[in-house]
Amino acid sequence: MSVLEIENVTKDYGHGRGIFDVTFHVEEGEVFGFLGPNGAGKTTTIRHIMGFSKPQKGHTYVNGRDSWTEYYINQKEIGYLPGEIALPESLTGKQFIKMMAELRGITDLTHTEYLIKKFELEQNGGIKRMSLGMKRKLAVVTAFMHDPKVLVLDEPTSGLDPMMQDVFIEFIKEEKQRGKTILLSSHIFSEIDATCDRIAIIKDGRIVSNFVADDLRHKETKTIKLEFVQKNDYERFIKSMSASDVMDIVLEKPQHQQVKVEVTDAKINQFFAIIADYELKFMSEVPFTLEDYFMDFYDRNK
Repeated sequence: MSVLEIENVTKDYGHGRGIFDVTFHVEEGEVFGFLGPNGAGKTTTIRHIMGFSKPQKGHTYVNGRDSWTEYYINQKEIGYLPGEIALPESLTGKQFIKMMAELRGITDLTHTEYLIKKFELEQNGGIKRMSLGMKRKLAVVTAFMHDPKVLVLDEPTSGLDPMMQDVFIEFIKEEKQRGKTILLSSHIFSEIDATCDRIAIIKDGRIVSNFVADDLRHKETKTIKLEFVQKNDYERFIKSMSASDVMDIVLEKPQHQQVKVEVTDAKINQFFAIIADYELKFMSEVPFTLEDYFMDFYDRNK
C-alpha cells in the first residue's frame, strides 16, 4: 500500500526553477530516500506533500487523501521536520514542548520524555540562546512527540554534530522497525545509504533515477584495479584485453603499470583464469558507492 503518492507534480517558478512532472511513491513501512543537492527541488516537492503548496499540475496524496484539500487531516498523521527551523525565541525549550503538547492534545508525555533523553535535549534554557544543534534537537522532539505513523524529513541532520547524526540514523532504523513510513530528503550520501530501502535522485527539478537500494549495493558489475610487476605484462594485458568480451578496460595508467577494469559476476571466473597468466603487484576491488552512482547524473559535462 502506498502511503505517500506523488503523481506528475509540476510547479514552475520560471527560469528553469521548480519541479517538473515529479512522480514517486512511498510504501507502508519503508524508508524512501530523496537525494539531491540544495536547489534540486527536494523541499519544493515536500511542501506539496505537506499541503503547503498547490501544484500547477498533478496530485499528492497521504494515505489516499489529497495533500492540498485534506491538509488538516493529514497533519495529524505526519511528523514533519523542515530543513530550516523557526522557533519562538521568547520561550524556553520546556515551554515550547508544553505548548506543542497542548496543541496536539497530548496528555501522556512518555514518548516525549523518551525523545528528550535519546537526543540529549537541554530543554530548560531559552530558545534564543540555544545553539543551532540544540534548536534542531528541540525541533526533532516536537516533530515526533505525537508518535506519528509517517515521518517526512527534510535535511534532518543539518546542524547536528557527527555523534548526534549517528543517533538520528539509529532512530530512523528503530522507527522503521516499528512500522513507520519515512521519506528522508538529504544531500548526505551516508545517511541515505545507511537507512533507505528505495532511493530517487532529483536533478534540476526532475526525477532522473528511482531504484531499490540493495540493487545498487549488490551491483552485478565489479570494478577491479590491477598493478603489474613487469611493464611487458602490463602492455601485453592492455593489447590482448582491449577487445575482450570478458572485461572492459575503463582506465589505464601506464606510468604506474596500473589498469582498472569492469567485469560482470557471470564472467568473474573467466577473468581470474586470464589474470592467473600475469604477475601482479596487487589486485583489489573498487567499491561502487551511492556517491559514484549519483555523480554519474551530476557530472559537470552532462
